[in-house]
Amino acid sequence: MSSKLKKEIYEWIKTIGVALVVAVVIIQFIRPTIVNGESMYPTLEDKDYLIINRMAYKLGDPTKGDIVVFGTDLEQENGDKKDLVKRVIAVEGDHLKIKDSKIYINGKLIDEPYIHDNYTTGDIDTDIPKGKIFAMGDNRENSMDSRMSQVGLVDEHDLVGKVMIRLFPFNSIGTVK
Repeated sequence: MSSKLKKEIYEWIKTIGVALVVAVVIIQFIRPTIVNGESMYPTLEDKDYLIINRMAYKLGDPTKGDIVVFGTDLEQENGDKKDLVKRVIAVEGDHLKIKDSKIYINGKLIDEPYIHDNYTTGDIDTDIPKGKIFAMGDNRENSMDSRMSQVGLVDEHDLVGKVMIRLFPFNSIGTVK
């Protein structure tokens, strides 16, 4: 085998090796997901394609206002477990009260310019325990979220990641808040 051929093979192996390392790193740090439904309207819409940061809550804690993806025990039509995309409303140590469609955190009415309408159902008065968050969709009348017993408080261990970027539709590419 000529030295030129050996060098060419070596370059190919090196390129493939670097590509594999990059792919593994990307898979560990980010994950794509697709919005299924209207529960986060108008912030996110059905079929929006998102990139989530899988490391966000391994390196830090969720904060109020974060849009997160978390795993649930709910089943999809195909039998797989369902991930939900919601907004963090309260974190551990917060006192949450929902009364007369208004949300109070630690006794203060919160400003929610991102919600679809100004009506939030539920009559809740609770403290958020350690390791849990309370999450709701921005389209409150069309959202299965922490107000419902099927979802309840979300364990921080069930957080898949924080929504970073919307990639599709193309006219809405950018960060999500």
